[in-house]
Formats: sequence, C-alpha cells, structure tokens
Amino acid sequence: MNRGRFAAALRSWRPALRIARREALRSRRRTLLVLAMIALPVLGLSFTAASYDMSDLTRAERLDRRLGGADAELRWTDLSPVTQDAWGESAWSVGDDPVPRTRPVTADELRALLPAGSRVTRVRWWLSFETRIGRKVRSMDARAVDLTDPLARPLARVREGRPPTRPDEIAVNAAALRRLDTRVGAPVRTTDGTTYRVVGVVEFPDNLREMVTLADLAPDSPPAESSWLVDLPGSVDPALVDRLNAQGVQVTTRTRLPGRQELARGPSIPDVEQTGSVALVGGLGLLEVVLLVGPAFAVGVRRRRRDLALVAVAGGDAAHLRRIVLADGVVLGAGGAALGLLLGVGTAIAARPLVEQYLLQERMAAYRVFPTALAAIAAVAVLAGVLAALAPAWAASRQDVVAGLAGRREPPRPGRRWLLLGLLLTAAGTALAAYAASRTSPTGVLAGVALGELGLVFCTPTLVGLLARAGRLLPLTPRLALRDASRNRSSAAPAISAVMAAVAGSVALGVYLASDDARSQALWQPGLPPGNMILMPVGGPVTGSPPAAGAVAERVRAVLPGATVSAVAGAVCARPAGPDDYCMAVAVRPPAERCPYGPYEEGPASTRHDPRCVQPLREPDDISLPTLVDDGGALAALTGAPADELAAARRALAAGGVVVTDPRHLVDGQVRLEVNRTSDSRTTVRHLPGYVLRGGLPVDRLVLSPAAASTLGLAAEPLGYLVDTTGPPTERQRERLTEELAEVVELSAQMATAQPPSNQRPLLLLLAAASGVITLGAAAVATGLAAAEGRRDLSTLAAVGADPRVRRVLSLWQAGVIAGIGSALGIVAGLGSAAVILAALNQRYAQSWPVQPPYPLTVPGQTMTVLVVVPLVAMLGAALLTRSRLPVERRLD
Repeated sequence: MNRGRFAAALRSWRPALRIARREALRSRRRTLLVLAMIALPVLGLSFTAASYDMSDLTRAERLDRRLGGADAELRWTDLSPVTQDAWGESAWSVGDDPVPRTRPVTADELRALLPAGSRVTRVRWWLSFETRIGRKVRSMDARAVDLTDPLARPLARVREGRPPTRPDEIAVNAAALRRLDTRVGAPVRTTDGTTYRVVGVVEFPDNLREMVTLADLAPDSPPAESSWLVDLPGSVDPALVDRLNAQGVQVTTRTRLPGRQELARGPSIPDVEQTGSVALVGGLGLLEVVLLVGPAFAVGVRRRRRDLALVAVAGGDAAHLRRIVLADGVVLGAGGAALGLLLGVGTAIAARPLVEQYLLQERMAAYRVFPTALAAIAAVAVLAGVLAALAPAWAASRQDVVAGLAGRREPPRPGRRWLLLGLLLTAAGTALAAYAASRTSPTGVLAGVALGELGLVFCTPTLVGLLARAGRLLPLTPRLALRDASRNRSSAAPAISAVMAAVAGSVALGVYLASDDARSQALWQPGLPPGNMILMPVGGPVTGSPPAAGAVAERVRAVLPGATVSAVAGAVCARPAGPDDYCMAVAVRPPAERCPYGPYEEGPASTRHDPRCVQPLREPDDISLPTLVDDGGALAALTGAPADELAAARRALAAGGVVVTDPRHLVDGQVRLEVNRTSDSRTTVRHLPGYVLRGGLPVDRLVLSPAAASTLGLAAEPLGYLVDTTGPPTERQRERLTEELAEVVELSAQMATAQPPSNQRPLLLLLAAASGVITLGAAAVATGLAAAEGRRDLSTLAAVGADPRVRRVLSLWQAGVIAGIGSALGIVAGLGSAAVILAALNQRYAQSWPVQPPYPLTVPGQTMTVLVVVPLVAMLGAALLTRSRLPVERRLD
C-alpha cells in the first residue's frame, strides 16, 4: 500500500469512529452490555497484574527487609573459603569438601574480622515457639532479635506496646495475638513449662503468619539459622568481602560488588511448553469473549441496515461498510478496556490489605500498576472487540442495498464452505489431541482441543439451520424460537458456540479429572487395614523408656471403645558403628527368580509377560513401615489376616522364625534374608524358617522374631503403637485421641484409609459453575437481543389475537434453544474429546513397563447434573423476567 492509499484509509477511519461513537451513545443498553462483557475479564486481569507488580519486590526492597538499618549482613556457616555473587544473595564453597561450623558464632569472633569501630547485632530468623492452646500443641514461627538496636529496628514495625528486652518477654503479631487469644501484658506458657509475658504487638513485613518475637537472649541455635547485621565505619569494599569470604563468611550488601558474577533473580523464563499452554488457554478465553460479544454486534448491524445501505448509495464501497462496523468494535473494545482497567487497578489498591493478609501473608511493596501488562491487556480487549465485530462487518459489506433500504430481511445463505472447514478443523483437532496425549504433551492436547472447538464453531450455523427444519412438527412457540434462531444465525450461532465451548471444556476437563481420580482409587493401597492407626512419637523416637502399651491403651479406649493397642518396633543395628550407621533387612528371592528390572526401572514391553516380574503385592501409599521385630502381638493390626493364619504366624515367630506376606520368598520352608549395613557396605545373608501370611492386605511385609533379629545382628527399636479399631475414627475422635495421649507422651496419629484423599470435587463443581455462568449469560444476552429484534413479530402476534402469555413462553423457548443446543453440543464434544485423549493415553500405557493401569472413562455425575439443570434455569429465568404484554406497533409498510 502506497502513502496515498494509506492516508485515504486513515481518513476513512475517522468518520467511521465518529459514527461508532454516535451509535454507542444512541444504543445505550447494547453499549452497556458489550462494555460489561469486555470489562469483566479486563478487570480480573488488571487486578492480577497490579497485585502481582505490587507483590514483586525489587532487589532494593528485599535488601531493606533483610538488612534493616545495617550496611551488610553476614552469615558464617562454613569454616572453609566460600565465593559469592555480586550482591551476596548466594554463596558456595570453593573446595570440594566444605567444612561446616559446629558451634554458634559469637560477636567477638566477627568483630575480630571487621574494621575497628564496627557494630554487630544478631538475628535468628527461623525458630519455633510451641505452646498449648486448650489441649492442642500449636507451633508458631519465631524470631530472636534485639529490636531496640538501631540496626535491627527497621526490620519490624511495633503496632502496640514495645519490643521484648528480657529473656522472659515476647512480642507477637496480630495473627498470633488472635490465635493465642491473649492481650498485651498477659502471660503465655510454652510446652516445656517456660512462661513469657507479652509486651507488644510487632509485625515483620515479610511474614504475616502467626509469629512470635523473642529478645536476642534465648539459648543459642544452630549457626545456619542466624545472621549478623553489621554497621561499618566506612563503606563495604571488595577487599573486606574477599577477606570475609576466605574465612567462610557470606556478605550481603546494598551495593553491587565489582568483578563478581551476578545471578539472575526474579521469575524464570518459561519454557516453550509452558508458554504455549498459557497462550492457548488465553486464546480460548479470547474466543469465549468474542463469541459472547458477537451477537450484540450482529443485532446492531441488522438494526442499522438502512443506515449502511444509505452509505453504500452515497458512494461507500464494501471496505467503508466494513470499517464502520469494525469501528464499533474498536470504540466498544477501547471503552471496555478503559472501564476494566480503572475498576481492576482500583480494586487491587482497595483490596491490597486483604490480599496481603489472606493470600500472600506478607506486606506488598510500593504502589505500582504494571503499565506494560496493562497496555497488553488493553490491546487484547480492543482486539476482542474487533474480532467480535469481524463477522458482522463481513456480512454488512455483502448485504443487498435495495433490501437494506426497504428494511427487508435477507434469507441466510447456506454456508457449505464453512461447514466443510469446520468438519476439517474438528477432525484435525481430534487427531492432534490424540497424538499429543500419546506423547504426553499438554500444549499439543490444548492445541487440538482449541482447534476442535473452533471447527465446531464453524459448524454451528449449519446445525442451527438443520434443527430449524426439524422443528416444523413442534408447537407454535418452540417452532418460532427455532425459526428466529435460524433466521438470525449471525447472533444465535455465536451465543450457542459460546455455551458449547464453555461446556465442552468443562466436561472434557471434568471427565479427565474424574477418570484420574478413579484410577488413583484403583491404585490406592493402604499400609494398614483401613481404619487402623499407628501412633508415633512427635519429633522422632522417644529417648529413654517409652510408655507401656497398657498406659497408651487406656487413653485410646477412652476415645475409641473396643480398640486394641500393641507396641511396634523396627529392626536396627545391634551395635551401630556411629550415628550414620544403618542396617536394612530385606527378604529376597533366589537370584534365578528375580526380575531383571526394578519396579520403577523402565524395561521392554516383553517384561510385562515375564512371570518373574509379576508383582502380586503392592507398595503402601499412606503408611510405610520398615522391617519390624515382633512376637506376633501386632500382626492382627498390621495385616488384618484371618485368625487361623495369625495363630500359625505367632507359632512361627515363637520358634525363632520370620513372617512374610510374599509367597515367593518362602522356598522349602526357608526365607533368604539379606542385611545391608551402610557403614561398611557389607551384606549379611541368612536363611531362616518362615511362614507366609496369605490373607490380609496385599502389602509386602517382613516381621522378624526377636531371636531372628539377634541372629542377623539386629535389635528392636520402639517405633510407636498400632491401634486396631472397630471402625474408622472420625476427625474429631483423632483430635481427642491426640489430646488424651498428650498427657502421657506427644504422639501423632496416622490412620490408614480405604481411598486416597481427593480434592477433585471442589474443582469439578467450580468447572461446572463456570460453564453454568457462561451458559446463563449467553442465554440471557441472546434472549434479550432476540426480544429486541423480534418486536415486529410480537406485534403481529398481538394483531392476530395471540394470548399475552405467548411472549413469555417464546422467551422461555428462545433461552432454551441457546442454552439447550449449546449444552448438548458441548456435552457431546467434551465427552468425545475426553474419550479420545484417554484412549490415546491408555494405548501408550498398554505396552509400557512398569505396568501402568489404564484410565477408566468416568463421567462426573455432579458436573453433568449441573450442566443439565442450567438450561432449565435459563429457561425459567427468561420466562419470569419477560413481560407478558405484547407490543402493538403501527406499521407503515
């Protein structure tokens, strides 16, 4: 395009934009509708962008929160030399064998490395403060720092009272104050019996969770948990940093150190797969907005047929007509963008305290709005308006001028080319999604789904026409509703497509999630009989003699009548060479009978049919226990085997044997046992008499008798207690149980469940609700536009004596056509997409090793119920909100 033609095109846009502005002011209801539909997603995106920018701290803001009023922060965790980046945010050892510090750092040691006149103060960032609230033990984050020191004072803000200065004083933040249900001046007792007095409310901006602040007079903690703030008499020079690094000290400064590597901070660059997925999801959202807004532009074009025909008579060509309609998209898109940006940024600023407290749980940085992202969001909003006006603009440029001047309707032209294109895109999208699913490519699956949905959008107008022909046998009002949808395909088809796209995506994702949940349930293997529990000491094995099983059983039966309790012990080295010396005892098969591939090692497809690799037992998913040492008292709670087998197993243990659950481990009455020791990598092999528990849980277990453990050089170390319950305890019963046991010893209760924990139900309901909202919105928009467009038909019905209820019933069926056809097509498309994707996944797993069970095709009942009920709700709402009085208009033609 040369300069003259470009200038002429630019000049022609000016009157088009003026016409669009005038039309927007004339048709206020339609304008508000379009603005609302464009502004809502812009509001959400701009709120997210502004909130993200305010929460993304700059390096200077991060350093202010870390350094307070100091010049530098020192962390001395190594005795060997280290090197660091230019800002001191990361450091690593110079040699291959770093030497960690074994004792805390003292202030005198640091001052000896610093210039004369330097001041230091210590900050211990991560401590634990445990207190009892009622009968529950509550652990909170804690920090030990002298907030009266000018170096540390800027780290926190004193909201009430004063900072702690004595060993028996603490300050809390607002969340901890609420949790402890206390006040300034009240005492707080920890689990070890120490009493503190609350002297203030102090808030650290980087942590709004429950936090306690201690004076820096508490007992020393490991050196890795503390740092030192330093005030130097001069600036931080590279020579000083080099000397400190040579001693193993990491130095964080406010200024960049020259000659050192600068590590990248901030969000990492997303990979191609992630970028493609985000782009496709954004494209599907843009398509949904375009489909929802499109009917409003189509109705606007039909109502301006005469104006557009006059433009053509005055010499305007097809390009001028397209620009006039596209200018509507530009004006309304820009208006929706401006409205959405204003509301989104305003909401982000107004809701900032709520986001800080309940979402981020830390204070945000300075007020910022992310202008680059807001500009991109505004551009996408304008693009959505232009794309929504694109099809009506094309139709306006092809209208019959004479018919437009006369105000006559033009019959819809058959779109066989669009139907063929839609079928091709649908087939290509289905094939692409299946291929991508077989290669585990989420981006490819999304691309296939998007392509298939776009193809169905192109097919929708033809489907509407076919349904209108089939509606000849229906009663009056549904026949009129189908006829109107067929005659006004430019507005009905996008609304139906919007409902179909939302429902199809919801159904496809819902079916996949439900199928994955069903597969997870089929794979789930509890480690104990469902309902049984294991009680284990909090913080590791109990030092000294653990409480007797009888004392624990009394507390358990107070909450769970009829439960039995038995102590359980694990096999450890009888004479460990050191704290890192571990012994592991396992039952193994003879070498000739072992599978050449491990259970998690990839192998050829032929491995699936190798009898040596068939796994009769499974690994537990919830409670994993090591090799146990027991006399048989814990077998019932451990395995749930029949009574006769348990009696035989106890006799075998009493005779000094072992009990296994895998029959392949027992050969000629003997079990081959191997004990691997970590200290010298030595393996001890013994053959001991054994017994196979064939009933009970299909879990691989090895239980040694005390005599067998002694033969293997092992000893019994108490692990906890097994509880054999009469039924699965409730959540409240488990809480009461831990409260009762807290008076004896701190124990955690873990219960075996028959099914895995699943959080899919809220997500499925959310998907159904989202598609339901879109369905109701599309039905309301299309019904309202159809009512505005069909006033002449309603006046004709009034003239021939139609009952006033006809208008209300007609609105009901118009909403039903949009919501019903869109939901039906969406359900079929979603089920088909999910079936193709799951079939491709199952085909991939059919010949793989390790064996992967297939995905069942599971249809979520709740999602489908919502999607079936929503069209009925849309029809009922349309009937209730429509006036019964038929309009009577004077017609001049």
